[in-house]
Amino acid sequence: MTSERAEAYGRLMRGLRRPGGSGLLPHEEEQIREAADELFFADGDWGDEETVGALGDAVRLIEGLVHVGRWPEPAAKRLLRELHACGPLAPVP
Repeated sequence: MTSERAEAYGRLMRGLRRPGGSGLLPHEEEQIREAADELFFADGDWGDEETVGALGDAVRLIEGLVHVGRWPEPAAKRLLRELHACGPLAPVP
């Protein structure tokens, strides 16, 4: 665990807590939170299959929101950077 990961996790959670600020439906927010939790608490590399799966699901969700026009691409890229920064400092699978 590093301070950089903790800071990224905090920024991500604050962004999701802003009322109406995230533009996500409750189940979408929960999916992002679960992925952030998995990454934040992963040991060493990118953790286990569950961690990788949670990240993959969140990435697909975010890409889908951009694809259907619910989210602008710059906002999605920021969220993905924050989400990845919650995890161990290893290459993204």
